[in-house]
Amino acid sequence: MARRRRSRGNNAQQLQNAPNRRGHTQRALREPAVYAKPTGFKSEVPHEKLTITQARKGTPANRPVRVYADGIFDLFHSGHARALMQAKNVFPNTHLIVGVCSDELTHKLKGYTVMTEEERYDALRHCRYVDEVVRDAPWTLTPEFLKKHKIDFVAHDDIPYTSAGSEDVYKHIKEAGMFVATERTEGISTSDLITRIVRDYDIYVRRNLQRGYTARELNVGFIKENTYRLQNQVDKMKETVRTVEEKSKHFVNRVEEKSQDLIHKWEEKSREFIGNFLELFGPDGAWHVIQERSGRMLQALSPYSSPRGSPSSSPTRANSTPPDSPTSTAFRPSSPTSAHKKRSRSSPKVSSTDRRPVQ
Repeated sequence: MARRRRSRGNNAQQLQNAPNRRGHTQRALREPAVYAKPTGFKSEVPHEKLTITQARKGTPANRPVRVYADGIFDLFHSGHARALMQAKNVFPNTHLIVGVCSDELTHKLKGYTVMTEEERYDALRHCRYVDEVVRDAPWTLTPEFLKKHKIDFVAHDDIPYTSAGSEDVYKHIKEAGMFVATERTEGISTSDLITRIVRDYDIYVRRNLQRGYTARELNVGFIKENTYRLQNQVDKMKETVRTVEEKSKHFVNRVEEKSQDLIHKWEEKSREFIGNFLELFGPDGAWHVIQERSGRMLQALSPYSSPRGSPSSSPTRANSTPPDSPTSTAFRPSSPTSAHKKRSRSSPKVSSTDRRPVQ
């Protein structure tokens, strides 16, 4: 098992270092592209001229097709990268060479650049599609330059490029059958980026002042600097007011939501309370049932009610016989005073004439 694993590892390393089907060593995307030698490209294999048909078939197998693309590449952006990607994939087996013009030549024939030539060279070296970078590339491609770097085809967009007194600097390349066209990316270019910066100049100056750049570094006068700083303070105040307004709106919305929730809960609780009250004290409620049952129990315990004039309603008096019953007189005890009254009532009346003095 150990021998098999070692053999697999050695095979993988050999495949990585060996030439691939495109005819050159496949580099991992971990290092920047190399610079072209001032003396040009030298190869042990004889460099034969290819046609576009042969190159698209992937022949010859012993070497890649050397495609050249040139430009200024100032403020390197996605439009540049897409053009180079098309140039890299125009043939199955492509070695992409990118030529970058120097500052002196560019400022003379086109205009000033934002990035220096060294910055532009280094930006191209770190593009994943680029295999080789030619520094101080010529403005017009000569046969000597093409032969020096063994260039098979030149890639550029098909729009005629008017410059240096020529209607199209690639006209002789097209006539020689060495031109392959790429498509431009609409909506982005170096000129568009510079236009955005110039249009919003004040915004970017204020931005850099906030980031710590001095007015001297930005080439801004004293009055303009104070104006920008005042505008920054005003913007900060506006932002603070806007933040307070948003927070207050959020707070008011939260209060409204909470109040609505409380109202809904209060309505639900009130409905529940009213329903429970009606169930308990309504005409068919439990309270009336309890009263009826308690009344029946009281009637069962005390069938006769006590006299209205009685000072108390004790159970003994409530259970006593009524005064109108015949048994009440028979068993009522007689007091001495009542017997005397009866005797006085039953004794005959004696007249005053019948009174005789006691002798």
